[in-house]
Amino acid sequence: MTTASLANTDSTASQRPEYGRTLALYGLTLLTVVTLNFVLPRAMPGDPLSALVDPDSRTYVFADEVRDRLTAYYGLDRPLPEQYVGYLGSLIRGDLGWSISQKAPVADLIAAHLPWTLLLMLPSILLATAISLLVGGHAGWVRGTLADRALLVGCVALGTAPVFLVGIALLLVFSVRLGVLPMAGSSTAFAVYSSPFEQVVDVLSHLALPVASLTLVMIGRDFLLVRTSMIAVLGEDFMLVARAKGLSDRALKYGHALRNALLPVVTRFSMQMAGAVTGAVLIETLFAYPGMGRLMLNAVGARDYPLLEGCFLVAGVVVIAANVVADLSYAWLDPRTRSKP
Repeated sequence: MTTASLANTDSTASQRPEYGRTLALYGLTLLTVVTLNFVLPRAMPGDPLSALVDPDSRTYVFADEVRDRLTAYYGLDRPLPEQYVGYLGSLIRGDLGWSISQKAPVADLIAAHLPWTLLLMLPSILLATAISLLVGGHAGWVRGTLADRALLVGCVALGTAPVFLVGIALLLVFSVRLGVLPMAGSSTAFAVYSSPFEQVVDVLSHLALPVASLTLVMIGRDFLLVRTSMIAVLGEDFMLVARAKGLSDRALKYGHALRNALLPVVTRFSMQMAGAVTGAVLIETLFAYPGMGRLMLNAVGARDYPLLEGCFLVAGVVVIAANVVADLSYAWLDPRTRSKP
């Protein structure tokens, strides 16, 4: 065996404990998420069956034995430790439970609403990230100029504006005033499409205003992060060395400065992925959009434990996966973050 082979073997062996610790950390995080999914809904006042024992409720059940059977069916008559063990057992079997308020499997409800939320949130996050990188990177590069100050004022105004206010403004202009875009929904009700292309155009036209509202607000928030990171990178020693090599401004700006300013942006992107699952409740409510945000809002109002647990679990898993991707991206963007043998 050569010296190089021995070195590679030692390096691989030294990295295994690091990978093991990382996997153990994410496993512990997942267990914490699952536990919080169980605890938090039950910490709210009331319970899913409270309406059954309220004589003023339309869903009041008169027969005591029927109420008792329903309580036993959902396991709400058992101690919390027993409920928790049953919840873990259901998750291991891949069973997310049955929605108490909507009388349907939780997995089916999530499968019906999650694609619409992803269709809304992913384009918004990607567009906002790309635009804020270009605009924020340019503002940091020309800091102190009139262009920098104009971008700073405009983006700060967008970032501090409530998202529903931006949505209402776009709705008034493009739907009420101009009438060029639909006001609500994800598609035209009872529409008969002559071709798949016509259906795609209809869905995209309904998607335009919600995506624009979220993108504008996200750009305002991400802009400051990119600009600040860009300014910090410009003062680093490696930038002075790159300038001394006679590199062009384009190579300095995009090949060195902006790439090294990406680390905080990657962190921000992974945090935004939570919204990619839970959706924007205010925007989905404003535009009557059938996403996960509205589903969770209805579940909170009904104290629907199984539905809340399923929504929170999916959100938690996506956030953990996004953090794993972010960790891998750090090693590619900045070699200093890689594990050393």
